[in-house]
Amino acid sequence: MKYRTLPNTNVTVSEVGFGLWTTSTGWWGENSDDDAVALMHEALDLGVTTFDAADTYGNGRSEEQLAKAFADRRERVVYATKFGYDWYHHAGERKGQNEIEQDFSPEFVRYALEQSLRRLQTDYVDIYQMHNARLEQVHDGALVALLEQFKAEGKIRTWGIALGPAIGWLWEGIEAARVNAPMVQMIWNLLEQFPGDEMVAAARELDADTAYFIRVPHSSGMLEGRYTADTVFPPTDHRSHRPRQWLINGVRKVETLRFLEAPGRTLGQAALQWLLAEPRVMTVLPNIYDAAQLREFAAAPDTPALTAAELARITELRKTNFGVGPEQGRYKGTMSPPTDLAQAEPATATSPG
Repeated sequence: MKYRTLPNTNVTVSEVGFGLWTTSTGWWGENSDDDAVALMHEALDLGVTTFDAADTYGNGRSEEQLAKAFADRRERVVYATKFGYDWYHHAGERKGQNEIEQDFSPEFVRYALEQSLRRLQTDYVDIYQMHNARLEQVHDGALVALLEQFKAEGKIRTWGIALGPAIGWLWEGIEAARVNAPMVQMIWNLLEQFPGDEMVAAARELDADTAYFIRVPHSSGMLEGRYTADTVFPPTDHRSHRPRQWLINGVRKVETLRFLEAPGRTLGQAALQWLLAEPRVMTVLPNIYDAAQLREFAAAPDTPALTAAELARITELRKTNFGVGPEQGRYKGTMSPPTDLAQAEPATATSPG
């Protein structure tokens, strides 16, 4: 394992992290808390120190799983968690991945932090993220001031902005860099390079200190290289609700990337190496739901880095959408330059991640 330190902080993270949405939400199949704890213990043994949760994942379950795993070794791990969904007062049953009401008021955010600290059995959070923030939150100076106050109180070490749900949120990402947010969590991978590439380019052009955590680095598992046109996902798996064409086109695209498989490097590891070639990327968060995956992905930083020739070939393949040709992109959030905040209200989202 290798490690990177977020700019202007003393927060050092493992290049491969562990996202708890797979262990706590049921959207990738059911897992027991004991199974989750065992998997996280093995992750730490493999050098994974960065664990990404959210207060809304399983209505507090992801944070409770972290406490069960690491309450007795807190100083060895980095907790990243999120706030913004008011699941405490949500009326009725939560349905799948559908969004619920958000609340970013100072009173609620402070309450949410105290509840997260209680569930985590700790007195500080390493990275505290606005969960699926809109432009209104990105530009909310009072919210940023509150997060800075939490830092001064020693309750968080740094903060960030998690973009979603789903892919998109271009201008939320660009504006996050413009306000010099310490970190942004976003979807980015070999098959879905836009709009993540535009966000990183904007941060570079703005000379921002913004660093990135990357979720869905394998394009919902496609870049693990194990699917075929006949793959069937169980009903509890969120991918079972995707159009079949997503699977067929994805398998075709992956075949054009098989050249990345090399002695000592799987396609899934190469997909992570492609992301880690960007210096602003601090941590990649592959979806981990069994020990074999964990071991494969945790070893990725120690596999051969992608060569200049391999990176150039990927760039060429992207021009033809990896042999599939044009596809209609489906993006959420603010995808065209906003003229003002009132006109920048993002599209309604459907699947927090």
